[in-house]
Amino acid sequence: MITHMFRKASCFSPGLRRFSGLKVTEHVPESPASPRLTEQASLYVHWPYCLRRCTYCNFNKYVSKENNEDIMAKCLQRETETLLQLSQVSCITSVFFGGGTPSLAHPSTIAKILETVSKQVNLSDEAEVTLEVNPTPVGMSKLKDYHHVGVNRFSIGVQSLQDKDLKSLGRDHNSLDALQTLAEARKLCPGGVSVDIMFGRPNQTTDLWSRELSEMLRVCDDHVSLYQLTLERGTQLFKQVQSGQVTMPTEEMTAEMYQCARTTLQQHGFQQYEVSNFAKNNSESRHNLSYWKGKQYIGVGPGAHGRFVPLGEGGVTREARTQTLEPDVWIREVQQRGHGTRRRIQLGHLELLEEVLVMGMRMTKGINHKHWELFSPELSLLEIFGGSLAVQELLQSGLLILDDRGLRCSWDGLALLDSMLPVLLVELDRIFPQKLAAN
Repeated sequence: MITHMFRKASCFSPGLRRFSGLKVTEHVPESPASPRLTEQASLYVHWPYCLRRCTYCNFNKYVSKENNEDIMAKCLQRETETLLQLSQVSCITSVFFGGGTPSLAHPSTIAKILETVSKQVNLSDEAEVTLEVNPTPVGMSKLKDYHHVGVNRFSIGVQSLQDKDLKSLGRDHNSLDALQTLAEARKLCPGGVSVDIMFGRPNQTTDLWSRELSEMLRVCDDHVSLYQLTLERGTQLFKQVQSGQVTMPTEEMTAEMYQCARTTLQQHGFQQYEVSNFAKNNSESRHNLSYWKGKQYIGVGPGAHGRFVPLGEGGVTREARTQTLEPDVWIREVQQRGHGTRRRIQLGHLELLEEVLVMGMRMTKGINHKHWELFSPELSLLEIFGGSLAVQELLQSGLLILDDRGLRCSWDGLALLDSMLPVLLVELDRIFPQKLAAN
């Protein structure tokens, strides 16, 4: 019941699925097609290379056999320029460099990409610019230079403070590296450092997890991203579990770990603002919030995902876009035509609302009425969900709340979001076409 929902909301792909069975042929334009939805976007830049692959990882990342940073940098710049022109946005509200291991990139590469953005659109001095950092001595040595070229937020992939676990997971840092990197990052960006920590690791117990989390909270900054390790088919860890070499915690144990973490973080002054994310002192990730609020985002780099209206070619409907996965192929495509977009799907009105619902319900504040009206001026949350018997059961059980503020999960309900989303999606898919036809 509570399995994959705790995984960190990745900027490489926010984990959206196609829920409706509608074929995308004729589309109702994004509603409304107003400047409020199309003049701004966030930007995600994917650096696909790692020094090695972790045992649990199935993300789009590659171990580079040659140093082709110069050509990669030029192609990232060119694709950024192409897609910004295509989107016709006037402002980029945030930039996130993810991967892969973007802290392998030279600071000059980051500088060139930010310069490309600034030449095309408004990138204000207050814009959030995040870089994921692998906490190795090499990564730490570049922090000052990254900060100098414009990075004002670091996301540190600590994952664990247990050296034995880090080794078994294939990480290329130890706990001392992590603590030193974290301390240096906090000096440069006080209040602007996020820590990634993983639970549900092999042989982990709730007691061990509680102690480790308390240790982490003594040294971390104002943001924590919490996610559950899940077995992905084809990974080294999956094979180890299948062969009996490694034992994973049960579903009940990981659920207990999640609740333990929520309580512990709250006791230390952190407010949960999304399924996997906690912050204090107003340090929420503005970039990730733009995903969860259904705003436009542009994805640059191998395998990156985007959601925006291609106004530059006369488009009026938001598209779900995916860039070519393989770096070498992506580079050739960018050199030939300015971008490496492999797939683009126009989102019908219902599909857009599905994404707004799925992403918005991840936030503790959920979806307020005014926000929903931006995307669905025809039908309110109350009109869609208020008359459903299945939704009424969730409301009466105390897992779901629908009131004058909007639609959201309760504290208990947020941990069970995956089991509630199908109920909400079925109701949306049933009611929305009926009401539109009636109107």
